[in-house]
Amino acid sequence: MVSVAHSDPAGRVDEAAASMLEALFTQSPIGLHLFDTNLRVLRVNTATPFMRNASLDDLRGRRVRDVYPLVEEDAEALLREVLDTGIPVRQHMVRAHVEGDEPQERTFEVNALRLEDPHGKVLGVGVSAVDVTERERAHAHTKLLDAVRGDVGRTLDPAVTGEELSATLVPAFADIAVVEVVDSVIRGDDAPLAPLPTGTLVVRTAFRSAHPRPPEAHSVGDVRCLAGPTPFTQALADLRPRLERLGTATPWLAADPALAEAIRSSGAHSLLVVPLTLRDAALGIVSLYRTEDSPAFDEDDRALAVEVATHTALCIDNARRYTHEHTIAATVQRRLLPRRPEAHAWLETAYLSLTGADPGAWYDTTALASARTAIVVGKVAGRGLNAAATMGQLRTAVRSMSAFELTPDELLARLHDTANRLAAERAHLPYGDPLRHEELRADCAYAVHDPLTGVCSMAAAGHLIPLIVRPDGTVSAAAAAGPRLGSSDGTPFAAVEIDAPAGSVLVFTSDPLLTSYLAENPGPLAAPSDYADRPLQDLCDALVYAIPAGMGVHDAAVIVARAQDFPSDRFVAWPIDADPAAVAEARRRTRGQLAEWNVDDETAYDTQLIVSELVTNAIRYGSPPLELRLIHDRSLTCEMRDAGSAAPHLRHAGTVDEGGRGLFITAQLAQAWGTRFTPPAKTIWAEQTLSDANEPKGLP
Repeated sequence: MVSVAHSDPAGRVDEAAASMLEALFTQSPIGLHLFDTNLRVLRVNTATPFMRNASLDDLRGRRVRDVYPLVEEDAEALLREVLDTGIPVRQHMVRAHVEGDEPQERTFEVNALRLEDPHGKVLGVGVSAVDVTERERAHAHTKLLDAVRGDVGRTLDPAVTGEELSATLVPAFADIAVVEVVDSVIRGDDAPLAPLPTGTLVVRTAFRSAHPRPPEAHSVGDVRCLAGPTPFTQALADLRPRLERLGTATPWLAADPALAEAIRSSGAHSLLVVPLTLRDAALGIVSLYRTEDSPAFDEDDRALAVEVATHTALCIDNARRYTHEHTIAATVQRRLLPRRPEAHAWLETAYLSLTGADPGAWYDTTALASARTAIVVGKVAGRGLNAAATMGQLRTAVRSMSAFELTPDELLARLHDTANRLAAERAHLPYGDPLRHEELRADCAYAVHDPLTGVCSMAAAGHLIPLIVRPDGTVSAAAAAGPRLGSSDGTPFAAVEIDAPAGSVLVFTSDPLLTSYLAENPGPLAAPSDYADRPLQDLCDALVYAIPAGMGVHDAAVIVARAQDFPSDRFVAWPIDADPAAVAEARRRTRGQLAEWNVDDETAYDTQLIVSELVTNAIRYGSPPLELRLIHDRSLTCEMRDAGSAAPHLRHAGTVDEGGRGLFITAQLAQAWGTRFTPPAKTIWAEQTLSDANEPKGLP
């Protein structure tokens, strides 16, 4: 640059401009570079950091690519475009190696513009460069923290949390990331306080590398004790991060030869070890490596890694708490649910073991009088121990009420009242109790199968509609949806009676989506005849295999039941005249039938007394038509039907009373007795236990 001095005003302006330009090249903190039209160096200022030990004479006349050690950047192409088009480049980021005691990679914000004389002749390119390394690093750290907070901890699974963390850190922050969690934390137990006891097991939950085939000292899922002393054991002892330079002379590598070989093979030269800690407890450890040409970790990286580990530790602890609560809830559920299907002679049942993820789901079967079977499946809204406890309350209520011979719609109405009372109890809990603010809602389906008539009566609360698959392969919904238990909806429940002949398959699930899918895609249900002679559990397995992933089947409780024929020779029914003389005839017929069934004399005598009392009461207080039935199943059942609506009551007759002892005698002789209303009639029944010798042969 030539300095020009004039005595006129224009000359004074030129002199000031030249002085300012000279000051920029000698005093400005911004790097300035002038290139000619061949992109050769004309001049650089003292703030140029690329070649600190080089003079202007060393640089003048050299091409851009020979002077500036840029990283993955074609500077000549960029400047040539500015020369050709005249369009300036603004705020363009480039990376370059800067010489010093230790060569560093720095980031610069570059602006370039074409230089022209007053006549428009192109003179070259002017470039300014500002070192923005620290600013860009701060932006990158903030971006990484935002990514960790947004992507890590989206699930309540410690292993998945580790995978999410490693995916976020590699390759944005490290070339290799390893996450290891204390084994007891994975199982939901409290994290041990630091320092960790000798022999504490850790589980490798995640490993990720920027290398196509990274060497790995230990596989994901391995459970092991950390070799020591190493930076890993030291970090878990005092809960402080460790920043290590790696090399062949690193002394602690001898403690873990497999790790030493993996580090050597990967070319790792820098290690950052950060403990996963929360409230002085050690949950695990994160190990970060940089390899080959990546810069070594520094103190800023250590501070960032600590923030990342703090967030991750909180996510893992939340997952641990969930696992702990879920384990308790699952244990409670297992104790409240039947361990295996209750044996029923004429309705074979099988359960699908798919309730581990939903403590609020339940299923049950109950043997009722007259060879009938009750089936129930339900689901309480919510999760955790509260859902499991409420499920246990409702299941107990259903089992208790089923003994009162209620019809399905009436039983659900009573269960609805019970749920409302439980909800009212929640409303009086302390304000700080979270259960107080959680609504009690439940769905339930209840059915009673009668093998004597081949009819199944059922009702549903909510949308848990059972499916029935008839022997011809047709699949249909078997009940009408009613209001959810615990809701304010007072709509009456509707009972539906459907024909369920032998060979029919009933499917009850606690997930409406699963039921809908099976109804629209019958799959294995469409051919129930294939399972006529095979274990019913095979059908359960076929259902599992047919359900696509993502249906949430592992949150469902499922019961599959298959109806069977009741032998006609084990059931008799006689019409009874409304005449006292019919009592003797009923006793005679009973005696003959019991002899045909080879019932022992003592049981036969007791049965005749029961028949006498039941027939006498029906003639006196009932309404025609009258019918007496005997059912020879695992127990011996006497039923007396009449069209009256009055229910008998057991009472204790006085010493001088001439009557009132009929039901008392019946209750003493029978194992159980009760009244069942089935419009347009009622049935009074009494059940006696049979000895093994009296049980009919060939029961399923």
